[in-house]
Amino acid sequence: MHSITKPTKLAEHSAPPLLFPFLDLKAEYALMKEEIRAAVDKVLESQQFIMGPPVRELESEFAALVGCRFALGCASGSDALLLALMALGVGYGDEVVTSPFTFVATAGSISRLGAKPVFIDIDPETYNLDAKELGTAITRRTKAIIPVHLFGLPAEMETITRIAAAHRMPVIEDAAQAIGARYRDSRHQYRNVGNIGELGCFSFFPSKNLGGAGDGGMITTNNPDFAERLAVLRDHGSRKKYRYDLLGMNSRLDSLQAAILRVKLRYLDGFTNARRRNADRYRTLVEQAGLDKWITLPGQPQGRQHVYNQFVIRAQKRDQLRDHLRARGIPTEIYYPCPLHLQPAFACLGYAQGAFPQAEEASDHVLALPVFPQISEDQQKIVVNAIADFFAART
Repeated sequence: MHSITKPTKLAEHSAPPLLFPFLDLKAEYALMKEEIRAAVDKVLESQQFIMGPPVRELESEFAALVGCRFALGCASGSDALLLALMALGVGYGDEVVTSPFTFVATAGSISRLGAKPVFIDIDPETYNLDAKELGTAITRRTKAIIPVHLFGLPAEMETITRIAAAHRMPVIEDAAQAIGARYRDSRHQYRNVGNIGELGCFSFFPSKNLGGAGDGGMITTNNPDFAERLAVLRDHGSRKKYRYDLLGMNSRLDSLQAAILRVKLRYLDGFTNARRRNADRYRTLVEQAGLDKWITLPGQPQGRQHVYNQFVIRAQKRDQLRDHLRARGIPTEIYYPCPLHLQPAFACLGYAQGAFPQAEEASDHVLALPVFPQISEDQQKIVVNAIADFFAART
C-alpha cells in the first residue's frame, strides 16, 4: 500500500552534511544580485506595490516569450489554475479530466470550485497523462481538460487538442514546471507550451526554472474575452472601483515579484540550456557506468523539447538507493511519493488502489537527481558513481 510519506530509514541526525544542494538558488542569485537589488529599489522608491509598472512590463515580456497575445500575472501557480477554471465557468457538478500524477494544485483547483477531478493514467515513458485514454474519460459533464507538462516535458498536445476539439472542450495547460518547453506537431511546427490550449498556467515558485522570491503565477491566452475576464476575476471581480460584476478573488502579482522576475527572465535561456546540458551529461555518465539495466532515464519523445525542471529517473530499490545517496551527502527528491487518487483529500472520488497502475508504479520508483544550472561535471560524476556503487554491491 502507498503511504502519504515515505520517511527515509536513515536517521536525520546520523546523515552527513550534503556535498551540494539539490537546487542552488544562492549561486543563481549571485549572478544577478546587483540587477535584482536595483530593480527592487526602483519599486521601493516608486511605492507602487500593487499592479505597478513592473507587472505590466513582465506580462508583455512573458506573452512575447510564450508567443501568445495575453499574459496576466496572479498570486501563484495554484491561483493561475483556479482562475483559468473560473474563466471557463467551471463549477459545481462539472468534471475536469487530468492526471493523478502531479502536484496537488492541479486537482485541488478543480475540487475547490465544486467540480470533480476525473483522472486518467499516465504514459510510463513521459509521466504525462496518456492521451490515448482521454476519450474514455469524457462525459456530458466534462467541462475542460488539464494536461500537465510534468517535470518540464510537454504532454502529447496534438492528440489531446484533437480529442478536445471533437468534443468542443477547452484545454488548460498546466505548464507550472515547463516554461520554455516546446512541442512539435505532425506538420513539424513548434509551439511553446502555454500557447497550445485555450489557457496556459505557469508558476513562479522559487524552485521553478523562472522562480521569484516567493509565490507568483501567470496565465496565458490568445482569447481576448478570457483575458478580460481573468483581469476582472483576479481583482475581486471588479471592473470599476467598488463595483463587483463577478465573484472574483484577490490574486494579483505584486510589483516587487514582477521586478525580480523581469531580471531573472533575461537569464532564463542560459539556465535552460545549462539544464539541458546537465541532462545530456547524466545520460552519458549513466551509459558509461552501465546502469541502464538498473535505472530508466527520462523519456525524450521526438519533437518535444524538455526544459528539465526536474531530472527524474526510475530506479529499482528506490528508497534504499535514496538512503544510500543521502549517506554519501547527495541530495535527491521524490516527485511524487503518492498519486493524487490515493490521497485522503480525494478519497471522496472513490478511486481504489490499482485504479491507475502506471501512476502508482511511478510513485514507487521515481527519484529526482540534482540538475540545477550551476551543478558541475564533477558533482554529476559523484552522483552517478554513487548510484553505480549502490547497484554494484547488489549484483
